[in-house]
Amino acid sequence: MSRPSRFLNVPYGAWHAREVPPPDPLLTRTDPGTPCGEYLRRFWQPVAFARDLGDVPRRIRIMGEDLVVFRDRSGRAGLLQLQCSHRGTSLEYGILQARGIRCCYHGWVFDVDGRILETPGEPADSTLKQRLCHGAYPTHEFCGLVFAYMGPPDARPVFPMYDTFDVPGLELHPAAQFLLPCNWLQVKDNSMDPVHTSFLHAISSGYHFTEAFGELAELEWQETPYGMLYVATRRVGAFVWVRICDFMAPNVHQFTREIEEAASERIASRPVVIRWAVPVDDTRTLNFELAQVDPAWGLTPEQIARPGFGQSADRPYEERQRHPGDYDAQSSQRTIAVHDLEHLASTDRGVIMLRGILRDGIRAVAAGETPRGLGAKPGQTITTYCQDTVLRVPASGPDDRALLRQVGRRVVAGDHQRP
Repeated sequence: MSRPSRFLNVPYGAWHAREVPPPDPLLTRTDPGTPCGEYLRRFWQPVAFARDLGDVPRRIRIMGEDLVVFRDRSGRAGLLQLQCSHRGTSLEYGILQARGIRCCYHGWVFDVDGRILETPGEPADSTLKQRLCHGAYPTHEFCGLVFAYMGPPDARPVFPMYDTFDVPGLELHPAAQFLLPCNWLQVKDNSMDPVHTSFLHAISSGYHFTEAFGELAELEWQETPYGMLYVATRRVGAFVWVRICDFMAPNVHQFTREIEEAASERIASRPVVIRWAVPVDDTRTLNFELAQVDPAWGLTPEQIARPGFGQSADRPYEERQRHPGDYDAQSSQRTIAVHDLEHLASTDRGVIMLRGILRDGIRAVAAGETPRGLGAKPGQTITTYCQDTVLRVPASGPDDRALLRQVGRRVVAGDHQRP
């Protein structure tokens, strides 16, 4: 489906393919002023967990910007540019105040909105604090995550409320945070690549989850008002298992528990993990997760905050070689994957669609338009589709693949329970 700039078609031909072209700058560069960076900044992005804001400030880097995040002694979260406006000392060494943060060097105090509250070394009649502001970004706290809006002040959107933030019988909790040493896009590409679950998590690397993942699925992708979804429909004996995962532009996706055996009927088990992939810079990505948890599972906060299998470098290198996970597959595509060297196939249609949505969003922002995923109104709940649904459906012989596609589409449409 895609032909790279160099199409090698001879054995022992590496000599012809030694040059590595540059990555796609439009989709992979996220520093301030870059098209993709400005696009990502139009959305609320998680920057820290509330549990990590203690009695000292926390230095962070987000999309190439060095920042300090903190909670002042009145309980407000602040996100400021790292270097003090006075002489450039890092505010990671600042002292938390009842209101704002005090620079350790000369005592200037900055409020969470960047206003300068005190310049104690200056004469009493100094007007510096009336004439200056320090760089600050708005924050919003939700379910133990601190989000920031880093785009144009006059374009700040409402905070998106997905229907999966409130699932009957489940409780939403702050969950894992983990770093991948690679570009944000190859982390997010993975979310719309359902075929990898049959190989990386089953056939190739050993069964990470259940044997049902080893069944090759009938695949389909659909665009949605907020992004897109994939439908992976598997035949498991007398049952059909429909697994749907959402991608919410620009860098969010959600998925269900990886425990489905598809051995009995299950109607619409909703997602349990909602994950943001936030660029630290162009070669590092932080994943932030919220998790829907059934109290009957008896999980502790420490267990909920632990990354899932294969999501980090927490196993010995040789073990990861023998049984690689998502961390290894994604980060080993180079620190920034080179799209010109890819040979995309029919199972990569979701990756192609996802990149197209991002390109459209980047171009929309550059043109002064509203990209997909923005525009929600206050109080609006955004409908998503992520679920596991298992139905008892007899096989139909040579037409079974067509039947699987039909069942998958019915589940997306919500009419699979009709007689």
